[in-house]
Amino acid sequence: MLRMTPIALAMGMLTLPSWALAQSASTTDTDNQATLQVVNVSANAEKPADLPSTYAGGQVATGARLGALGNQSVMDTPFNLTSYTAELIEDQQARTVADVMANDPAVRFTTSSGHSYENYRIRGFDVSSSELAINGMYGLTPIGHVPLEFVERVEVLKGPSALFGGMAPGGGVGGVINLVPKRADDEPLTRMSVGYQSESQTGTSIDLGRRFGERKELGVRINGTYSDGDAELNGQSKKREFLSGAFDYRGDDLTASLDAYYSKESFSGGTSAMYWFQNNTPIPSALDPSTNLFPGASGTLETKAVMARAEYTINQQLSAFVGVGVMGFEQSGFINGTHARNIAANGNFTAATNGTRSYTDSVSAEAGLRSRFSTGTVGHELVLQATNLEQESGSATNSVSTTSNIYNPVTTLVMPASPSTAPKTSDTTLSSLGLMDTLSFMEDKVKLTLGLRHQTVKTTNYNATTGAVTAQYDKSAVTPAVGVVVKPWGPTVSLYANYVQGLSKGDTVTDVLATNKNVVFAPYKTEQKEVGVKWDAGVFTNTASLFEITKPTLIALGSSSNPTYSDEGEKRVRGLEWNTFGQLTHNVRLLGGATYSQGVQTKTAYNQYDGNVAIGVPRWQGNLGAEWDTSWLSGLTLSGRIVTTSSQYLDAANQQAIPNWTTLDVGAHYTTKMNGHKTVLRLNVTNLFDKHYWSGSFSDSYSMATLGAGRTISASATMDF
Repeated sequence: MLRMTPIALAMGMLTLPSWALAQSASTTDTDNQATLQVVNVSANAEKPADLPSTYAGGQVATGARLGALGNQSVMDTPFNLTSYTAELIEDQQARTVADVMANDPAVRFTTSSGHSYENYRIRGFDVSSSELAINGMYGLTPIGHVPLEFVERVEVLKGPSALFGGMAPGGGVGGVINLVPKRADDEPLTRMSVGYQSESQTGTSIDLGRRFGERKELGVRINGTYSDGDAELNGQSKKREFLSGAFDYRGDDLTASLDAYYSKESFSGGTSAMYWFQNNTPIPSALDPSTNLFPGASGTLETKAVMARAEYTINQQLSAFVGVGVMGFEQSGFINGTHARNIAANGNFTAATNGTRSYTDSVSAEAGLRSRFSTGTVGHELVLQATNLEQESGSATNSVSTTSNIYNPVTTLVMPASPSTAPKTSDTTLSSLGLMDTLSFMEDKVKLTLGLRHQTVKTTNYNATTGAVTAQYDKSAVTPAVGVVVKPWGPTVSLYANYVQGLSKGDTVTDVLATNKNVVFAPYKTEQKEVGVKWDAGVFTNTASLFEITKPTLIALGSSSNPTYSDEGEKRVRGLEWNTFGQLTHNVRLLGGATYSQGVQTKTAYNQYDGNVAIGVPRWQGNLGAEWDTSWLSGLTLSGRIVTTSSQYLDAANQQAIPNWTTLDVGAHYTTKMNGHKTVLRLNVTNLFDKHYWSGSFSDSYSMATLGAGRTISASATMDF
């Protein structure tokens, strides 16, 4: 098994642990804001490593990374995508990716607030924390929570995207969340922060950046953070440690980078729960999120990774790129399976308290060629990309069954010790080859993207005790994609459409009574059809999207005593999205949007629930935030955000539902100078009125609800030296 030592110790640095604190304030100078005009940055920017510039208002960027296609302008992309900036992360004091996703109307969460893992639902389909990408590559991000101290951009591409980077490890098809690491700026940076979060989490962070050489071609960016203290869950304490180093080279023809990080999270005194209700049991009012059902729980999650990338410009028409990374993850304690099961009307439930030890080791690589040429009046950007992700996993669990009550939790639950070792339980290899061509017509007024990707999925499962092979899977599939952008009235309006496919691993029939036991299905192909319009008014942009996503599922047919399983089941989500960002006036910024969805179980086992509403797909979701630079105190910015979600079903029979909910967040940040040093003071309050609410659904198989966060106060002070 792959094991790595903590990163950057060789640099003689102390391992500074973590707290996501602020770095730079929003620009409040009116003249500077007036110059924040739209800059369309495409994949053929001067430097391959250059990021698309920030858009007016500074909260989002003008473009994002579209997998193998590289950086693409929002207006030139036939997909709905948003790239959230470091400025937004800092001003909102976002600690994890979930905090950033609270700005997006297409994204909700499938784990209770405060849980060790953050999982997402995008356009009604699940995306797990292990399926985040970094620089377009899977298998390399911290598992559980992703610290944002080393992240420059959080990019969200809505819908299936197997074409652009291959299949996600868990087959998530609702969208892709890609992280872009920080790089050193031309100006030296030495930034220190201290912060506080309720109940009594305190922390500190450091951010160092330098460039060297006659043309500043060599860059170094170091981020280190640490936090510790009591959490919002009664009796729970949390500690977070993080250290990262980013090294990059930017030459005339060669750009290269090396990123390394060490992340460790630990907790004691309890863990957040998901709430699994008995069939047909009425769903009670949401509990206080500080309720601790597992007060003796503890656990540790630790991730280490190193990633290297390079791109070389061979000539004006051809460039080559390559990337490789290794990641090692270990966890121990009561982290998985934190479910209050079969909750009765009186609140009684059963649980399995788990002491688990597990690991995942990943090796991820990509390589490709990018060619730009013309055939007559048609421009081409042709990309050939190969990807390969190898993951080895192992786990062992000690489990004890217990009972308790959600209204009167037992305070002396037995928590078994974690096993001393974790035997290997699976090997997975995801390999693919993709070919994409973006054709430009009519002086770039029409852009057509075509592509195919051949994906192979291989898995082998092992008996944890004997090591014997228990199951094998080896299947391949080809996924096409087509997208078009038309600008009939100039660069400010884009009409777009796409048809894309996503992939997830096909199931193996394990039912001993099945007529087709041990049959292995090919990878499921999820299909998306989407049309939309984007309008760039210079200082604010609106996107309206109409989409349909269908995903196959495994269902039982025929006799219930001797069923025959088929992959012809289906879940379908149709929706209309509106996204907006930018400056409404010179001192007011908006960010957010709304989503209307119709999720349907179109074909179910024995046709029992055909036509019912899909689990965990609310009809309405809305997020709208605003920032206002006050005129009565220079440097002071006030902010607010409303997040709302309509009711949703927890079960396939549509008998159990959680009600709609709305929360209000407020904040302020003040930029000034202290002893000649730029200083930013920030204060944010999420869920201002401390609403208790069921936030969503955890599972498509059980009636399991998640619990939203209570009122949380964050404060920080950041100084540049």
